[in-house]
Formats: sequence, C-alpha cells, structure tokens
Amino acid sequence: MSLGFDLNSWQPTPQQTADYAESLEQGFGYGSDLRAHLAQVLSPRRSVVLATVLMAVEDENLTELPADMPAVLAARGLRMPSPDEWEHACGAGAETLFRWGNDCPLDRIPYGDRTGPQNQLNAFGLRIAYDTYRTELTSDVTAVHGGDGGESVCGGYGHMLAWLPLATANRNPSMVEFVYGPDGEDLCEDFSTRPVLAL
Repeated sequence: MSLGFDLNSWQPTPQQTADYAESLEQGFGYGSDLRAHLAQVLSPRRSVVLATVLMAVEDENLTELPADMPAVLAARGLRMPSPDEWEHACGAGAETLFRWGNDCPLDRIPYGDRTGPQNQLNAFGLRIAYDTYRTELTSDVTAVHGGDGGESVCGGYGHMLAWLPLATANRNPSMVEFVYGPDGEDLCEDFSTRPVLAL
C-alpha cells in the first residue's frame, strides 16, 4: 500500500498559498512557499507492507512517561502503533493532505471548531487527528502525530499552519524534541497513544 503525501501531484489553492504567505510575514513556516514547508513536516510518498492489526477507535492518555508506555501496553497484550500503522489508520487509503480531503477551513482554526471536518470519524470509523492539542505517540521516537499540543493554534501561526498538525502524513518534527525532552516528562498526561493488538 502507499503512504505519505505526494507533493508532486498536489497543487495548493490560491487561498492556501495566500494564508501561508501571511504566516511567513509573521515569521512562521519553513521555506519560501507552502510546498517547501510541507516537504519539511510531512512523510514522503512510499510503498509499505503492513500486517493486519486491531487499533483502538479512540486514543488513550499516557499513564506513564513516553519511554515507559511500551512496557505498560505490553502488560495488557498491546503495543504502540508504528508511524506507518498510524498513518494508514488515519488516512484509511486517502491520498489527500487531510483524511477528509486536500482543503481545510481557512476562516477559522481547528481548535474549538465544532463543525469542521476533523470532528467526523474517518473512513475506518476512528476518531483520529481531531484536536491539535492532542499529540499521539507511536513506537518511533522521531515522529508524533495528530496534533502539536496546541502550539500552532496558540502561537498565531495562521490558519493553514494551524490545521497542518491534523494532516495524515504530518510527523511534527519540531514537537518531537519537546515530547521526548526534559519538558515532556512533566506533561506526559497531555500526550496519548492509540493501542494496537497484533493479530
């Protein structure tokens, strides 16, 4: 199956381009345009082979430090998902930027938006990538998914950048250092994971 985001076949809308340009003027974003920014934060298009697993419909708050969660889940006969498993579960086969399509509402931020597309269950019936304040951890300590702890919303990054933590292929590289650094230990209850049962 294919995962990741194909930047070569994607074209931003004029509104997305303009919104990102405003973010750049405020000092936010990576690169001179939205495509360059996405190349820094999204996983690239690739082919993978995944085993069949059962994955939790809802993410669970961490009960221990991130480094201790594998053992906690193993005691329950479960494990953390791999980044590829998380991405597949989120996108459910969609090849779009977000699990619901390539566009997002640019007249508002996702946090507190009760009518936005992030509130709908995905094609697999999972409640996933629904709140930018939720940060889901996987078995890979170099990537976090589904949110950025609210950084983009509180930081005033702009509408497009506020929605991007919910993008299916977003790996949130800047958030990784925070989660697994000394500050993250004090905030582990603000992170979550989505338990997996291997079949």
